[in-house]
Amino acid sequence: MRDVSHKINTLREAVAQAELRVAPESIAAIREGRVPKGDPLPVAKVAAVQAAKNTPLLIPYCHPVPVDFVGVEFDLGEDRIVVTTTVKAIYKTGVEMEALSAASAAALNLYDILKPIDETLEITGVKLLSKKGGKSDWHRTPRGSIRAAVIVSSDSIAAGRKRDLSGLAIRERLEREGIEVVDYRILPDEPEVLEEALRNCSDRDGLNLVVTTGGTGFGPRDNMPEVMHRIVEREAPGIAEAMRAYGQQRTPYSMLSRGVAGIRGRTLFVNMPGSRGGVADSLDAVMPHLLHAFKMLRGEGHSEKEKRDVSGG
Repeated sequence: MRDVSHKINTLREAVAQAELRVAPESIAAIREGRVPKGDPLPVAKVAAVQAAKNTPLLIPYCHPVPVDFVGVEFDLGEDRIVVTTTVKAIYKTGVEMEALSAASAAALNLYDILKPIDETLEITGVKLLSKKGGKSDWHRTPRGSIRAAVIVSSDSIAAGRKRDLSGLAIRERLEREGIEVVDYRILPDEPEVLEEALRNCSDRDGLNLVVTTGGTGFGPRDNMPEVMHRIVEREAPGIAEAMRAYGQQRTPYSMLSRGVAGIRGRTLFVNMPGSRGGVADSLDAVMPHLLHAFKMLRGEGHSEKEKRDVSGG
């Protein structure tokens, strides 16, 4: 199995379809209630639901998924039955295999119940119609369109007593996401120095994104949140909440981060912890979804699809 522990939970949905070719007489028998084994549709529906919930037992590399919904629909044509299954779950990985398993199980059960009266039965296809909710659905900003700075706040690193790991990890991840890191610096935990640097990133340099690491804890020299409160014009609490909530599921110390996120002009500032592990968790919590913020800062709002996703419609 693949390791998906770093992913965030999102609403996943998949729709699959199976087609069973039958004799026209079999369709008439179903409609008129003359099938010897009884009505095949309710049995096939239950089988589909069971298959969706038990997919990992049949397909070993599938993750056990907390399935929230299984929908099963039958379309009786002149010489075929089309089964359409919809599966939803809020989880780290998709549910396309669950939808395909459900459609397959429904078709097999229809086959089993109809075979005493129909020798022409044939399952002609099982296919995935759609899936959504994964990484490919989220907006990706074109490479090079976001300019960023990475600011490390640490007395010990600034004095050369320690090596920076978290700032370099942030820079590497941002560049992997297609963000141009034009400024990377290490500063001591001096409020005035930090405030001047952060203001310049926005007011002088016009950067789109500033990510800081360090100075967010309870220590006497942890000043970053206080500096942030002086420079940001609008807070973006959801970003910091998302990082802490994600981290808390992995370490009980995440709640001790006082990091802040906010906007000054058209610059987004995000505080991250000072540890490499805390940075990795924080980046996994917000990337690449954070990139949509820059479209909003440009005043472009949401597309119609994004509006439906946000509203849950």
